[in-house]
This record gives sequence, C-alpha cells and structure tokens, in this order.
Amino acid sequence: MEDKRLYCILYPINALVGSQLNPSDFARHFNAGSSKYYSGKLVFADVDINYRHPGLPIERVLPAVVPHEDGRPKATKYIATYRVLEQIDFDALGELHISTPEGYVLSLSSSDYQSQHQPGLVRVFAEICPINMLVLSDYNFIEFASYITNPDNPVGAPKMFYTQIELDVDEFLKELEANPLAPSPIPEVHPSLLRDGIMEIQRVKSKHTKGLSMVNPLWKISYRRIRHGFMFASQGKVKFYPMPSHDEIEQRNFRFWKNM
Repeated sequence: MEDKRLYCILYPINALVGSQLNPSDFARHFNAGSSKYYSGKLVFADVDINYRHPGLPIERVLPAVVPHEDGRPKATKYIATYRVLEQIDFDALGELHISTPEGYVLSLSSSDYQSQHQPGLVRVFAEICPINMLVLSDYNFIEFASYITNPDNPVGAPKMFYTQIELDVDEFLKELEANPLAPSPIPEVHPSLLRDGIMEIQRVKSKHTKGLSMVNPLWKISYRRIRHGFMFASQGKVKFYPMPSHDEIEQRNFRFWKNM
C-alpha cells in the first residue's frame, strides 16, 4: 500500500480520505482539479496508512484507492465524513499540512509545546474542528485544551483542533477609543462586539470564555496571524504543531509565504 495515503481533512470539512496524491497535489486538486467546487484554505493531516478504528470503514474502502483506467492516480476516496476527528488516535497523525487558496502547502511537524504565558491576558481562539467558532478567553493556549474538551462543557467536544489568532488587546482597545470607526482586526466580527467581549472577561472575574462568532472565518484570516501553531486536544492528551517564524517560512517555502 505504498502508493496509498490517508488524509484527515480538518478544514473546511472534517473527513477521512484515501488518496494517491502527495500533499501538494492533494491541495491543488481541491482548488483546481476537483469536480466539487472549492476555493479557499485547506488544512489536513497525514494518518498512518495502517491505522484502523471500528467506526471508520478504512479496510472496506481503501482497496478502491487505485488508479483510473487511463493511469491517473486516484485523487480522493471518501472513507468517512462524520465524527472523524473523534475516532482518530493522535499517535496516528503525521505531518499537518496547511494550504493557501492557490494550493501552496506548508507541512508542519509535531513537537512538545513549550511557552511562557502572561496570566489574565484575553486571547482569541479559533476552533477549527469539529466545532467551528471564535472564542474569547483568558485561558492560555494549553489551558484552553482542557476547557474545550471537558466532558462537562456543553459547548465543547471530546477532541478538538484549534489555534490562537494574534491580537494585541490593549492596542486594539486604544485604537478603537481614538477612532470608533476603525475596522475590526478580526474578520466578520464587529469591533464593538469584540471590545464588549474583551471588557466583559476583564470585568467579570468568574467568566473565562465568551463566544465571539458562530463561524470561524479562517478563510479570511491570514496564516501570518497564527500564534504558537495548531493544537489537537483531548482530555489529558495534546499534540502540537508549531508555526514557524515568518522568516523561516520565507526561506523554506517562498510561494506559501508570499500568499499566506
């Protein structure tokens, strides 16, 4: 099965797909070669080709991942589109691939999460999969993992894939006070709603989260705004994919950097 791959798509949908394409060709297929129209970012991860789960019909569907009669490789064969992330063991995940709308791919490797956090800072978290929302919180990047996957949390999930969006809260509040007509630093979110949410968390000490948007507008947010990286989380377990610095991305993958 050397010519077959398993990909867990995380954005814009959650699906497990069999494919004979490498990550770059897979991303370009979605934006240019597929009969299913799509134009935008694509985020997906390698899954160990030997991974199996009773809720995922991998063994039954994977044999259909074979070349077309004219020799073209099979681009996509959907294995599952329901509760996929929940049924993927984080240990089976390989590289994480983030694609621009033009199909340029940056591949990220996992590593231990190590960072110092300023306590009490209000942050913007972008939940990507399986829930797709924007959330304000004074939890730090790793604390949010425990909160959002807590079984007692009615707005969470057993497993979550998310990131943090860069936002200088103090600078934003200062600019908005000086110019009430200033544009919002978060697409699709009115600046007054962002301001009110920040001030509510700062004022009410017992409140640690505030829903900001029912939809995470990742398609409008530049990858340059990603802080730390991307996190897979469940109760008691995380898998972190750090985002390289902008200089490193420029050196590694100029086309991605130019369009990120």
